[in-house]
Amino acid sequence: MALVERIPALLRERTFRRYWTGQTISLVGDQISLIAIPLAAVLILGADAAAMGWLKTAELLPALLLNLPLGAWADRQAHRRRAMIAADLGRAGLMLTLPVAYALDVLTLGQLYVVAFGIGALTVLFEVCNVTLLVALVPTDRYVQANSLVNGSRSTAWLAGPGIGGILVQVLTAPLALIADALTYVLSAGYLARIKPVEPPPAPVVKGHFTEGLRWVLRERSMRALFASSGTVQFFNYMFHTLFVLYVTTELGIGAGLLGLILAAGAVGGLIGAVCSGAVVRRIGIGASLVVGFLGFTLPLLLIPLASGPLPLVVAVLFAAEFLSCVGVMIVDIAAGSFQMALIPDAVRARVMGAYRTLNHGFRPLGALAGGLLGTAIGLHPTLWIATGGAVLAVLWLLPSPLPRMRELPAREEESAPVGAA
Repeated sequence: MALVERIPALLRERTFRRYWTGQTISLVGDQISLIAIPLAAVLILGADAAAMGWLKTAELLPALLLNLPLGAWADRQAHRRRAMIAADLGRAGLMLTLPVAYALDVLTLGQLYVVAFGIGALTVLFEVCNVTLLVALVPTDRYVQANSLVNGSRSTAWLAGPGIGGILVQVLTAPLALIADALTYVLSAGYLARIKPVEPPPAPVVKGHFTEGLRWVLRERSMRALFASSGTVQFFNYMFHTLFVLYVTTELGIGAGLLGLILAAGAVGGLIGAVCSGAVVRRIGIGASLVVGFLGFTLPLLLIPLASGPLPLVVAVLFAAEFLSCVGVMIVDIAAGSFQMALIPDAVRARVMGAYRTLNHGFRPLGALAGGLLGTAIGLHPTLWIATGGAVLAVLWLLPSPLPRMRELPAREEESAPVGAA
């Protein structure tokens, strides 16, 4: 009985448990592809800094182009879960084309660009539907717990995925490692098919339906500040991530297996951040947690362009940077996710998150493209200094807003009954 009581209450509810299990499996697969696709480009196709920039841009461009229209579409649907299942199966199919092309000796950078764009588009569809589905599963007083569990899964994925991905790339080659990722999407779809939550009713189509989410974000002061900080981090962080694999493998001499272990060590920090985030929010409040999270996320990354000297020292510095940064990112993700769940009304949730992701995640392809161009023009090392230093400044957007002084989650404008079979 004592062991059962230690299990988080949400995981004792069958519906949420199935949802969470599917998310966890899919997130592990995402982390495998995160290391396998760039390594396929670098090790098999000889991609340079510019090509890596274009690859990352193709992956992230759907966030800029499709979040707003797909968010408006999702708010008009009565069965968002079905769209998420279709997105999972579509991503599995696209991922499988890469090992097939490799086996036939016809794999090209062009195909990597197309697959990256297609998977990015389906991921946008999945995520704008997912924000509404999660709220349908969870009561307001468990938002932080729900976000801690989901982000704990993300940290576990960061822990297991890169290590598994690095080993699979070393043993099977990068394209064949993507078969494992395709299977995770199939399993995720299977778990989603086994839950039947009562979703919020579709929003009526009225004048201004398409742009209502964007207008809501822009007129809400706290969301504007959160958007500005997140957008700044996204831009500079994706400058950094576009060149990270190339930099550590070519200039620091880190192999695929060791790179996977470094990223996995960072995931340990993320898991600790996810576990501790609830206590942090309770101790210092939701707003101060956002400030601490942003600084904890960005400051440690300054260690990466500082890394030099003997290989053991370089590896130790990279481990520390990844570990500490992932602690911070979990705190900010959980605090921000819980704040948004409480603040945004159900009737406009997908449109608001679509608009927020358009404005926020839209900086990702711009940052990736800038990273590739700057890396080519001035070199990898100077570009990493610009990327990591710029990210630290993101917290300045939060300070004049009401957020740092906010201790509790805002009261919801409307409440959706939680659905979960015990």
